Amino acid sequence: MAKPKLRIVPLGGLGEIGKNMTAFELGNDAIIIDTGIMFPNNDMLGVDYIIPDFRYLLDRKDLKIHGLVYTHGHEDHTGAVAHVVEQFKGVPIYATPLTAGLIEVKLIDAKLINHTTINVIKAGEKFNVGPFKLESFHVCHSIPDCVGYGIHTPHGLIVHTGDYKFDNTPVDGRKPDYAKLAQFSQEGVMLLMADSTNADKPGWTPSEAVIDGAFEEVFRNAKGRIMVATFASLISRIQQVVNAAQKHGRKIAFAGHTMTENVKMARRLNILKVPDDMIIDLGRANTLEPHKVVVMITGSQGEPSAVLSKLAMGTYRALEVNPGDTVIVSAHPIPGNEESVSRTINKLFQRGANVIYDPILPVHVSGHGSQEEMKMMLNLVRPRYFMPVHGELRHLHQHSRIAVEMGIPEKNIFVVENGMVLEVDKYGVRKGERVPGGYVFVDGASVGDIGKSVMRDRELLARDGFVIISATVDKHNGKLIGEPEIITRGFIYMRDADDLMKQMKNTITQVINSGSSKTATVRTKCKTASAVCCSMRPNAARWCLASSTRSNAGRVGLMHQAPSVISDRGATQRVAPLFYGD
Repeated sequence: MAKPKLRIVPLGGLGEIGKNMTAFELGNDAIIIDTGIMFPNNDMLGVDYIIPDFRYLLDRKDLKIHGLVYTHGHEDHTGAVAHVVEQFKGVPIYATPLTAGLIEVKLIDAKLINHTTINVIKAGEKFNVGPFKLESFHVCHSIPDCVGYGIHTPHGLIVHTGDYKFDNTPVDGRKPDYAKLAQFSQEGVMLLMADSTNADKPGWTPSEAVIDGAFEEVFRNAKGRIMVATFASLISRIQQVVNAAQKHGRKIAFAGHTMTENVKMARRLNILKVPDDMIIDLGRANTLEPHKVVVMITGSQGEPSAVLSKLAMGTYRALEVNPGDTVIVSAHPIPGNEESVSRTINKLFQRGANVIYDPILPVHVSGHGSQEEMKMMLNLVRPRYFMPVHGELRHLHQHSRIAVEMGIPEKNIFVVENGMVLEVDKYGVRKGERVPGGYVFVDGASVGDIGKSVMRDRELLARDGFVIISATVDKHNGKLIGEPEIITRGFIYMRDADDLMKQMKNTITQVINSGSSKTATVRTKCKTASAVCCSMRPNAARWCLASSTRSNAGRVGLMHQAPSVISDRGATQRVAPLFYGD
């Protein structure tokens, strides 16, 4: 019987930074590695975050998913776990202790913890997930408990590095598993899938240990309170702050729900070591002498709802930034977040804070390997085929060029984007068909309801504003009852538009009372308007004038179209567009 082909289906993380998710299929059996989120761009108005489009998996009714396997606990690898578990209830999870703990916190918050089983694995452990034989290996990153995977399949060994760098002085003392990578090479690696984030950065990425020196300098010189903003999942960075605070006799408080819950979990697992008498309640941080306090906070990416942004805007109830406070931003902006991070830092300076960030001091280093580490990985593993992953398209192409330099034939390198399938069999690796692999926007409790058309509408409203015109009409004679109501937002400053408002009201009144279908016009200096229909009242008809058109002619036309009639306790709703044009 012929062996089924191995299909590798990237659903996120290729051509972008974030929402990493890859499915591996053998016939009708599959596993998924990582289920991450991505932060929205500045033009994605109202979007909280983005998750992978995994409808391909939902549509494959014949496909049995045997497990969700995780490389580490960062949001871009675990953030969508609740959304995936909600759709694939009963599928077990496999993760290292810290990653499993972070996932557990998310599932408890989402009330989904009883819909899956979390299996805790250790680096170096071998385990089976369906027909897949997995072998984990420790890698260094900016968070503890990171692993990559060797995936043994009927068509050869696939090595997935996860996020990595070769750090020989890691904070937790656990160095990369060079021996396992060399062992994979001896067995023969069919395909290497490797992190490409820093493919355009020459040299080596600095060790996490350099941050200790920067923290020491800040803590030694700071006279007031110190607030440190970082990712809530960055437990090793929190440990470094704890160590510095302990050395300089400061108490520590934690701000932000996710930060607080992650700290509780990491302490329970004995991954984060903080003496009990060192932790204080956030409320007490305001009563102690400033030079005795450190506060760990979330929001290093300038997220509007996170603690750091609220502190910058002065809207965080439990804490305020005072002149003399030192704020450390211990993270690099994720691509797309640069503007919001810069704006937050500037606001903090306005409030009198001394803000420390890289490159002022090395208070953060990348967790991803640079070009020399990528070369080292390729030399250690020596794969037959290569697939750069985890990066924007420019990073993937640059990584492919590095692979060519290291002796891998160009025809054996596959630069693919989300949804582009790779097929592996006894004849080698080749590209397959393309499946959906786009964005799914999460806006509050709404998942996937916000599409491109809605985003375009939001951009129009943000750029042009809107006008709502509401009129109450007698259902018997069609005459206007009272004056029409005009509401605008972002369209024109009402106090300076009395003449325009009078002209618009007169035009509306004339058109409604005349019952004419002809167009009445009034000259204005307006450029655009958008409007929506209002609700109806009993015993009356409501005329709602709506438009989303634009013209440079500067003339407004009010067109009374044939009405559409909707019965509501005897009321009639008539809709006519308000438009601009000659």
